[in-house]
Amino acid sequence: MRTALILTLLLMIAGCTNLRSNKTESEVDVICEWGTQKFDLCQFKSYDDMIEALIAEMTLDEKIGQMTQSVWHNNVSPEVIRAKNIGSIIHTQGPTPGPNAIDWVNKFDEFQSSALQTRLGIPLLIAVDAVHGQNTFEGAVIFPHNIGMAATRNLGLIKQAAQITASEVAGTGFNWTFSPCIAMPQHEHWGRVYEGFTEDRDLTTAAVIASVRGHQGSNLANRNTIAATAKHFIGDGATEGGVEGGNAVMTDELMRERYLPPYAAAVDQGVAAIMVGFNSYNGLNMHQHTHLVTDVLKNELGFQGVVLTDWNGGLRFGEPHKVINAGIDMAMQPGNHEEFMSKLKLSIIDQTVPMSRIDDAVQRILAMKFSLGLFSEPFAKRELSLSVGSKAHRAVARQAVRESLVLLKNDNQALPLDASEPIAVVGTHANNSGLQSGGWSINWQGQTHSYAGATTILEGINSVSSNVEYAEKGCYAGMQAQKAVVVVGENPYAEGVGDSDELWLSDEHKALITGCKNLNKKVIVILISGRVLVINQDLNNSDAFIAAWLPGSEGGGIADFLFAIDGFKPTGKSPYSWPVEFADIPIAPYAEHALFKFGYGLQDY
Repeated sequence: MRTALILTLLLMIAGCTNLRSNKTESEVDVICEWGTQKFDLCQFKSYDDMIEALIAEMTLDEKIGQMTQSVWHNNVSPEVIRAKNIGSIIHTQGPTPGPNAIDWVNKFDEFQSSALQTRLGIPLLIAVDAVHGQNTFEGAVIFPHNIGMAATRNLGLIKQAAQITASEVAGTGFNWTFSPCIAMPQHEHWGRVYEGFTEDRDLTTAAVIASVRGHQGSNLANRNTIAATAKHFIGDGATEGGVEGGNAVMTDELMRERYLPPYAAAVDQGVAAIMVGFNSYNGLNMHQHTHLVTDVLKNELGFQGVVLTDWNGGLRFGEPHKVINAGIDMAMQPGNHEEFMSKLKLSIIDQTVPMSRIDDAVQRILAMKFSLGLFSEPFAKRELSLSVGSKAHRAVARQAVRESLVLLKNDNQALPLDASEPIAVVGTHANNSGLQSGGWSINWQGQTHSYAGATTILEGINSVSSNVEYAEKGCYAGMQAQKAVVVVGENPYAEGVGDSDELWLSDEHKALITGCKNLNKKVIVILISGRVLVINQDLNNSDAFIAAWLPGSEGGGIADFLFAIDGFKPTGKSPYSWPVEFADIPIAPYAEHALFKFGYGLQDY
C-alpha cells in the first residue's frame, strides 16, 4: 500500500510541476492520499507551495535526515536510508559499484528506491567530486584540470567540457557534482592550485559562468544536466603560507573586490549549491561564519540554493548547532551521520537552533530536488551510460588538451616535430596516464599507474610517428634521435597532501633534461604540474618548453601540439605568473618581475 501511495504521489507531483510551463490549474484535478492526510495537489501553483506542504507534514527526524549527507559505502545502506530518512549520499574514495557504468547506475538506483520507500518518498541527491570529468569512474573521459582549462581561454570549450562531464556523471548514476572550484590561488605552496582556474578574477568569473551553464544547462530537469556546486566559499586559495584549510587574512574591501565577484556570478547563473571551505576568514572558520554565509551569500547576493559543508564539516569545526546556525543547510558526514543527527536534534529541541533555520534549510534542499526533476524522474538516466568514455567525448577532451598547452620557449626550430625524423621520448611521465592526470583522477590522491580508456603521451606520439624510441631512463650515447621529448613533473596529489615547499623539479628529472642536452640533443621539455614551478635552470637547458599542466586522459592532444597536426598552432596562455626564483614565491598576480607574466604564451612555432 505504501509503495502504491508513493508512486501515486510522484506521478501527481510530476503532473503538477508542469503547471509552471505548459499546464493550467483547470487542467489538473487530482486528489492524493498522503500518509493519513489528503492533499489537493492541484491547489499548488508553484514548487514553493508543494514544498511548504511537504515541510508541514515532516517530522523533526525527517527534516534532519534531509540535511544529512553521507558516503554510500561507509555505514550507509539502503536500509539506513529508510531508517534515518537521509537526504543525500556521495561517492568518494573506496569501493566502487563495479567496472561498468551500468553497475554504478544499478547501485545508486537501489539507494534511490530505498529513499522512495520512506514515509514521504522524498528522492535522494546523489553526489560526486567530478572536478575534471567524471574522474571517479575508470573509463570516463578526464579533462585537463581547471588550471589547464583556463589556459585555453576558450569559454565555449569550458562549457562543452562541463556538458560532457554532466552527461558522464549522470550516466554513472549521479545528479550532483561538487564543481566547479572557483578559488583564485594566491600561493604556489597550496596543494589545490590546479583546482582553481587562474589567479585572475575576471577570467575566473567568466570560467565559472561557462562551467555552471555547461553542467546545469537552461533547465536542471533536462536528461543530460546535473546540479553544480561553486566552491569553496570563500578565500580558500588565499590562506597564509598557502596552507590547506588555513587562515585567509584580508580586508573586507579586498574580499569584495577580488574574491566575491565569481560567487556573485555563480549565484546569478542559478548555481544549485555552494560549498564552504575548510579555511578560516580572518580567524573564524567558514563553517561558522554567519556574516559571510548568511548575511553576504544568502541575504546580500540572494543565493537561494543549498549551502553545503565540506568533508565532515558538521562536526569537524564545532558542534552542529554552530554550523547550522551560521547558515549551512546540509552537512557532509562521511559515515558519522548518526552523531551529527543526534546532536543537531538535541540542539533543536532545546531551541539552540530555531525551527525556522531548519525549515529554511529543508526548503532549499527540497527546492533543489524539485528543480532537478527528481520528484517526477528520480532514477538515473540509464541511456547516458552508453556514452560514458565515448569517442565523441574524448575528441573534445583532446581538443582541450592541445589548446591548454602553453609554449614558453621554442628555439632552434625544435618544434614542430616532423613525423619522419627519429624522436626520443624520455621519462616515466611520458607513458603513464595516472601521472599525467594528477590528483582527483580515479582515486582521491590520483595514482601512479595508467587507467582504462586513457591515452598516454607516448601512445599519442606513437600514433603520429613510427620512428619513436622510448628511453624511459634518459638519453644515451649512440641514440639515433636528435630530438628528445623529455616529460617531467610532479607526482599526483590532492588537497593538503600537495602542500609543499619543494616547488621545483626533482634532481632525477633535472638529470633527464641535462642528460639529453649534454648529448647535444634538441630538448623539448613537457612539464606536467598542477602549478607553476621554479624552472629557470630547466628552461635554460631546453630548446623548447611546454607547460602542459595536468592534461587528463587524452595524451593524443599533446601529440597534436608537438606535430602541429592539421595546421594547429599554439593558443594556450598562462593562467598564472611564473617565479624567477624560489624567493619570488608567492608571486603576486600580474607581477612585473615574473619569469613569464600572466597571459604569456608563444602563439606560433
